[in-house]
Amino acid sequence: MFRVVALQLAIATGFALLTWNIGGVHKAWSAAYGGAIAVIGSLMYAMIVAGGTNDAKKAFRAHVRAEVTKIFITVVLFIVALALFQSASWLWLILGFAVSTFAYWLALLAI
Repeated sequence: MFRVVALQLAIATGFALLTWNIGGVHKAWSAAYGGAIAVIGSLMYAMIVAGGTNDAKKAFRAHVRAEVTKIFITVVLFIVALALFQSASWLWLILGFAVSTFAYWLALLAI
């Protein structure tokens, strides 16, 4: 699971660098923050389910708890962005998040 997060981080970083090349530093930081939101949520998910178990009920509960935690952290980080990063380029922040989330889904298929 951590390999998926590492691949997601690499793609988010690459997208932020590409954004820097296309739109400048301000847009790149916005894309990087959006990517970081997705990566942090995925990392928390991976840390919660990393223990693994053979009991189906425990595994299901762990995945539900991990997903709820991931959603909560994502919402909190977007609220923090609204409060502290008011000069953000919101289009690039959302694109950074979307690209990183899509990368997570692709990484799950690839690994």
